Amino acid sequence: MKFIIKLFPEITIKSKPVRKRFITQLRRNIKAVLNNAQIDAIVQGVWDNIEVTTESQDEALCERIMDVLTSIPGIAKVLAVDALPLVDFDGVYQAALRHYAHQLKGKYFSVRVKRAGRHDFTSLDMEKYVGGGLRQNTEAAGVRLTDPDIEVKIEIKQDKVFIVRETRKGLGGFPLGTQDAVLSLISGGFDSNVSSYLMMKRGLLTHFCFFNLGGNAHEVGVKQVAHYLWSKFGSSHNVNFVTIPFEDVVGEILKNVDNAYMGVILKRMMLRAASEVAKDMKKVEALVTGEAVAQVSSQTLRNLSVIDSVTQTLVLRPLVTWDKQDIIDTCRVIGTHDFAASMPEFCGVISVNPTVKAEPRKVEAEEANFDFAVLDAAIAAARIQRVADVLETQQGLMDVTLVEIPAASDVIIDVRAPAEEEAKPLQLTNNTVLKIPFYELGKRIKELPDDKTYLLYCEKGTMSQLHAQQMTQDGRTNIRVYKPKKDK
Repeated sequence: MKFIIKLFPEITIKSKPVRKRFITQLRRNIKAVLNNAQIDAIVQGVWDNIEVTTESQDEALCERIMDVLTSIPGIAKVLAVDALPLVDFDGVYQAALRHYAHQLKGKYFSVRVKRAGRHDFTSLDMEKYVGGGLRQNTEAAGVRLTDPDIEVKIEIKQDKVFIVRETRKGLGGFPLGTQDAVLSLISGGFDSNVSSYLMMKRGLLTHFCFFNLGGNAHEVGVKQVAHYLWSKFGSSHNVNFVTIPFEDVVGEILKNVDNAYMGVILKRMMLRAASEVAKDMKKVEALVTGEAVAQVSSQTLRNLSVIDSVTQTLVLRPLVTWDKQDIIDTCRVIGTHDFAASMPEFCGVISVNPTVKAEPRKVEAEEANFDFAVLDAAIAAARIQRVADVLETQQGLMDVTLVEIPAASDVIIDVRAPAEEEAKPLQLTNNTVLKIPFYELGKRIKELPDDKTYLLYCEKGTMSQLHAQQMTQDGRTNIRVYKPKKDK
């Protein structure tokens, strides 16, 4: 099984040294991501295309590889192909016939040939030969060059032929590691999810910074989002998740700051704290927020200017002109919509009549009443973890019971995301299995009878234990974790 990777077009117009550096980095990233996904494949190619080859012909593996590759920044599209040596026209036709014959029944088709290298024929010559053969020897309705039902795609590179079985659009952008690092302020909501994703897509190493305003439940939720974004789009590199406890900062604002200025001053405190954390992290050149102009009162141009004035660190706002619905739609595309929709909300500071035109002198006067030792203590208490490890442990949560063999009366709750559950269904003979994705668990568990014991299940046991711990801490006594013994 072979896959041809087409580069994001902006890579191809770079100077030769830069292009080579970008492609080298992309090749490294692909190897790392495939290795993390435990997919055994050979990655090669240095200029026009990168090729990924695996000995397996398993269709499920092919689908998995396509999903992985199309989520790696720097890739414009991925072609799943059948490869063969270029011998003669008939060999190419026979290969196309084997793959496309069953698809062409009753359909109008065209043949498209792309060719690179020196040959004694043109792409049109090959298109005519293959198209004529398919027209005569299949049950196709006919040839239609404009808007065909099916395009038979063939690529010829020097002495190799690739019959294209499937083409999928890639993520685009630049390879991770070709740009600087940033620290993205993430709350788990729609905006910060998309702004973090856009940074990763552009090739920026994106660390995550969370200000905890509402306890463990919020922190657990945001860690899940950050871990998902990293594992889906950025697992080729290690990045960090920073938690800054901000409950006392919020308390200080509520006690000592004029109501109209609370929102602006909270944002200023966050930028101050994030800037200090960024100084201690390697090569972090900017902060990232999910703010959009006029989406809320604190996000007028005047207010944003006043907020930014507390730091010399560059603040990037990739969503500055986006509509809210476009942000939500993007969350659906990248897979974070259900996370964001289910995220606990901890506003912390809500102004009754918030200012939309903050005056710097008034802001400074209000901050004079603020005890900055509280902010310093929050910064000093910041916790930094590798984002790869954030779901392994959660401070302050209770231990839960792990069950290898469930009792007949136990109800198993499969908390995996739908795509993961469908790819590898949980098969149990003696127990009821409920499919409740983890992001819906908090809401739907309340609808279940209290007289049953519920065992949460996920593939690695991490997500299930995290949620079971949280639910146990919240007072539920009938929650366990189903962790079957692995076959050796």
